[in-house]
Amino acid sequence: MKATFGEYIKQLRTDNGLTLTQLAFQLDLDSANLSKIENGKREFDEKRLEKLAKAFNLDFEKLKTEFFADQFAKKMYQYNCSPETLIVAEEKVNYLKNINVKQGKIRFEDEK
Repeated sequence: MKATFGEYIKQLRTDNGLTLTQLAFQLDLDSANLSKIENGKREFDEKRLEKLAKAFNLDFEKLKTEFFADQFAKKMYQYNCSPETLIVAEEKVNYLKNINVKQGKIRFEDEK
């Protein structure tokens, strides 16, 4: 996707023939806030991702990928980060996953 997440929402909405008011209702937003999201003046709340996926029958995992990639890209652009930032972030994610797997295997003295 080359668009921002707000532009992506707008494209989904227009491709599906929905008005701002119709989609805003499905997302439990008012149409003014949805308009601001579509125009990049306000951030989309990640808590509404499931509602957005349901509204357009989208794969939730793919939608999450689009949303968080947009968030990372904005921060990287804002702070003029190098592409290496993504490599380091991936290493940190793998580290965190590894820690959680190890913690899941911890046995306590009273367990057999």
